[in-house]
Amino acid sequence: MERLAQLKAWLSDNLNMENYKLTPASSDASFRRYFRVESNGETLIVMDAPPPQEDTRPFVKVARQLARLGLNVPIIKASNEEQGYLLITDLGDQQYLDHLNEDSVDKLYGDAMQALLLIQKGGRAEIEALPAYNHALLMQEMELFREWFLKGHIGLSLTSQEEGMLDTVFELLAQSALGQPQVLVHRDYHSRNLMLTAENNPGILDFQDAVVGPVTYDLVSLLKDCYIKWPTHKVNAWALDYMQQASNSNIMNSIPNDEFIKWFDFMGVQRHLKATGIFARLNKRDNKPTYLNDIPRTMSYVIDVSQKYTELKPLIVFLQERTPKLFEPESKTK
Repeated sequence: MERLAQLKAWLSDNLNMENYKLTPASSDASFRRYFRVESNGETLIVMDAPPPQEDTRPFVKVARQLARLGLNVPIIKASNEEQGYLLITDLGDQQYLDHLNEDSVDKLYGDAMQALLLIQKGGRAEIEALPAYNHALLMQEMELFREWFLKGHIGLSLTSQEEGMLDTVFELLAQSALGQPQVLVHRDYHSRNLMLTAENNPGILDFQDAVVGPVTYDLVSLLKDCYIKWPTHKVNAWALDYMQQASNSNIMNSIPNDEFIKWFDFMGVQRHLKATGIFARLNKRDNKPTYLNDIPRTMSYVIDVSQKYTELKPLIVFLQERTPKLFEPESKTK
């Protein structure tokens, strides 16, 4: 309530807004929340990012970088860095997730991949100002799976052999990521952060954690989405089409299809292990249990890929023995 009162005071006293209507717009997996403010016939969004948990400055910096590339991102109208408030333009409430189906997916993903090409090609001039998706960060993210899911959520006590197996797999995945061409990475480029818009589709949100990292990271976030799943043959076809376009745009050199798909698959395992750990943490630490519903789908990608590659066989054996419930059928595949 104190944050809300402070927010209203900022709108009224500092921005001279009168007779405005403030309604909840959304919240996300962080401490941020969003409000839609209607005033004088205009609708804007207010981001509430409470310090010290959140920092609005990366959002502002990356928003301006992406806007310069011609991408459809919120425009910063006003900011209060000290209190953690931003007033930004409204990209609407039509998430990709609510509109993806067999008839729409090729067009919507096509738009999203065209925007991603622009991020990766045009973002070269911006990457010096961004942190690196380095070895330490990649490993730190995968540790979330071990600590918050395996140990915290399931309650496993791992043997020294199991700990060593996870260390080996994590290192393998990190080295695959580091061996790829490095580009500007949105880092959460999926159906809940892409908005269906009438012009310059898609609207792009939640980019404040952008880094310089692997060329397949955002692509796998989009095509192997934690919130919706498509048949593997369709996913691979989209991925290879993107590879060809990225090669034509000089984002990366042309490589054999199977090599790119291996990059893509291994990147997906890294991301999905991380996401599973985050979902478990959101439940246990932040009292957000709804994300537990997304773990079976997210881990199904890990299972699919681990069955495909010899290097990941120890991981699939471990998962089969120690997490049998993950192998129960899940029903979110399109």
